[in-house]
Amino acid sequence: MVTTLEHGCYLINGNTVVPDNAEAAAVLASNGVSEDAAKSAKENTIAYGILKEHNTSGNMEKLCVKFDKLTSHDITYVGIIQTARASGLEKFPIPYVLTNCHNSLCAVGGTINEDDHVFGLTAAQKYGGIYVPPHQAVIHQFAREMLAAGGSMILGSDSHTRYGALGTMAIGEGGPELVKQLLGQTYDVDMPGVVAIYLEGEPKKGVGPQDVALAIIGEVFGSGYVKNKVMEFVGPGVEKLSADFRIGVDVMTTETTCLSSIWQTDDTIKEFYEIHGRVGDYKELKPGKVAYYDGLVKVDLSSINPMIAMPFHPSNVYEIAEVNRNAADILADVEKRARVSFGDSIEYSLQDKLKDGKFIVEQGIIAGCAGGGFENICAAADILKGHYIGNDRFTLSVYPASTPIFMEVVKNGAAAAILETGAILKTAFCGPCFGAGDTPANNAFSIRHSTRNFPNREGSKVQNGQVASVALMDARSIAATAANQGVLTPATEYDGELKKYKYHFDSEIYKNRVFDSHGVADPSVELQLGPNIKDWPKMSELPENMVLRVVSEIHDPVTTTDELIPSGETSSYRSNPLGLAEFTLSRKDPAYVGLAKEVRAAQDALVEGKDPIAAWGELKGVMDVIGKKFSGVNNDNVGFGSTIFAVKPGDGSAREQAASCQKVLGGWANIANEYATKRYRSNLINWGMLPFVIEEGELPFKNKDYIFLPGIRDAVKNKDEVIKAYAVAGDSMTEFELKLGNLTDDERQIILDGCLINYNRVK
Repeated sequence: MVTTLEHGCYLINGNTVVPDNAEAAAVLASNGVSEDAAKSAKENTIAYGILKEHNTSGNMEKLCVKFDKLTSHDITYVGIIQTARASGLEKFPIPYVLTNCHNSLCAVGGTINEDDHVFGLTAAQKYGGIYVPPHQAVIHQFAREMLAAGGSMILGSDSHTRYGALGTMAIGEGGPELVKQLLGQTYDVDMPGVVAIYLEGEPKKGVGPQDVALAIIGEVFGSGYVKNKVMEFVGPGVEKLSADFRIGVDVMTTETTCLSSIWQTDDTIKEFYEIHGRVGDYKELKPGKVAYYDGLVKVDLSSINPMIAMPFHPSNVYEIAEVNRNAADILADVEKRARVSFGDSIEYSLQDKLKDGKFIVEQGIIAGCAGGGFENICAAADILKGHYIGNDRFTLSVYPASTPIFMEVVKNGAAAAILETGAILKTAFCGPCFGAGDTPANNAFSIRHSTRNFPNREGSKVQNGQVASVALMDARSIAATAANQGVLTPATEYDGELKKYKYHFDSEIYKNRVFDSHGVADPSVELQLGPNIKDWPKMSELPENMVLRVVSEIHDPVTTTDELIPSGETSSYRSNPLGLAEFTLSRKDPAYVGLAKEVRAAQDALVEGKDPIAAWGELKGVMDVIGKKFSGVNNDNVGFGSTIFAVKPGDGSAREQAASCQKVLGGWANIANEYATKRYRSNLINWGMLPFVIEEGELPFKNKDYIFLPGIRDAVKNKDEVIKAYAVAGDSMTEFELKLGNLTDDERQIILDGCLINYNRVK
């Protein structure tokens, strides 16, 4: 069972919870906590201590954080380094790891994937970084094995940058935030709230880390209970979990929309560092004698059963046993949700998955930073031993998260046990998680121990009439289902032994293959740029007045970054900003790119000193209407661009392309009721886009209408709380209000300059 407190709480000696209510003062006093100690209790969380050590502002309410290390993968590092180069980068100032775990199996575009890898190697050599070749490790497993350190902070350009179980506060952000760190700038954020994740009890046999994670996500996602906060794992249940188990829960905290995570550490984590030859990086972490938390999530580990997150979100959570009992009703609900995402554009039904009262799935995947851990694979092997997956439609693929893990499961026999069932063991690769590997057949149902199950994230193309479904489960129940040849089965029904295996880490694998500059740059190395690697196009500063065309209107409850810019094969074009932009919203709103380009032509003409109306004739009527009230608006003080409306955009990936692709197509803004994550809003800002918020209710505009923003440059500069806007439709203008929310002075200047690249050039 997972429950939450309505208000904050105190935690005494790491195990006594005191809700912050009318009786709190008396309870604290009876436990020997003075009034002064209670007042300063917020400073006694683990998170507060780590943030204080890394804050450079001198103000713990307005943080300016400098990280210890950085990490990126091959979807993001080219853009990051290209942006930093354009701003004068000469050397990586802190350790920066470039991994190649996302596009290492895609054959799309000929040489472009390997061209990016060679770029990464030469960049690591030139600027003094670390380069992890394809198939060696997924980004987060390498960070766990080689980067994490107690009390440190790591910034990664991947949303699942989470190493809290090892005592490292890690944050996943868009590429521009890493650019800032490379240029000696800071990560600026208000002091986040800290929520205690209080663990008690002990998991039953057959329950794994994904089950615990999904139970937590199902409880907190919808309410936003931990949104943009730090999840701090404490309580007596922590010591009942192995290091691998904690890591498996921790990596999934991203799906709650929290900012970061941190765990109390103990001898179990110390042993992890010893195994990896880095015991000096261990640090014991625990809350102070009395710590105050802004909320509490209580998790009774002993009550959690095998879980499943049904399509199309990790928060759509049920117990597997419940799905088997009520499959018809639950599948009907999934179909209803699908209609919200896909509309009538595609036929979607799951009723054929029910055969003789049993729920049949076609694919199982255990992979990546969430599923590919040593203990997950060994447990799956134990459950599979003596069974076979059959010779019908069901398939099973297992991806160890690193080559050292792969080697160890080969040595201890787990690999053989898996392979003899008919399953396939593959190299370290993130492909199944983002649609670049093991895409299911059309209408197939896949169960996966991976991180996400958003619409089309598994690789199907709805614009081509394709759709597949992914549900998230723990490796143990996936193995139980595989042993049952595709019949959905919780691992608690497995009555055999789940052994405890000793892990041995072979450091020679990385020593023999990974390039590590040890922080020494070699300026003589020339970057190797393949023909697909392009510089960012020039971007204009924010004009005095702005005319925006609404080019997409999305009313789904949440819009993911995968919908804004699809992953999978499209991300092979990640190093070509204009090439990648052609895929923007391609699976959600295929008309978007064409509509955005039409109005971008007007801005391009303006920049070239030509007539914008000649470039996009529809603007003549719009400007005539605007001119009736604002006669001073002319080509010398106006700009043209596009915006989208979405109810709650930005859930999911940290990939900056969700914003940059809009920008290079002429996007100047997003309009939303709220933003799903800080990282997406930050991506908009760093690409010079206005992150507008509009109150819920009927919109004053519709798709293809225009919005006029008079004096927008002064409004940003003067920190206006309310932005006056006008919806232009036909011969009329309707006034309405927008807000920008909190922006730091630097963020305002980035928007004024047009993007982070311009900001650094001016600076």
